[in-house]
Amino acid sequence: MVARDDPWLARDKLYHVLFCLFITFLFSRLASLTNRPFLRRHSLLVGSIASLLAGAAKEAADQLGIFPSDGASAKDAVADVLGVLIAVCALSLCRRRSSTRPTPETSQPSVASMV
Repeated sequence: MVARDDPWLARDKLYHVLFCLFITFLFSRLASLTNRPFLRRHSLLVGSIASLLAGAAKEAADQLGIFPSDGASAKDAVADVLGVLIAVCALSLCRRRSSTRPTPETSQPSVASMV
């Protein structure tokens, strides 16, 4: 096996992070807009799975020589997972913030009371 130059801080890794981040955002949003309650409820999971599958398909295509690259890379896969994790954190924070905003009728946060 030939050793290849695959640095952690390469432009390629940034592309993997951004691609998976975008795919997670896109498919999570699409799943949240559907009329299927199950998909709406699990839209974040749907987006994450779609993104990871796209990343895995790209790595498989790299290994098969479909794209001009040196083959599959574990570092690329880690960058894919990092992009998904960033998207999940961002979407979770947005959902949390939107669920605690005051409603126009009461001007109180719409949070369930534990009392």
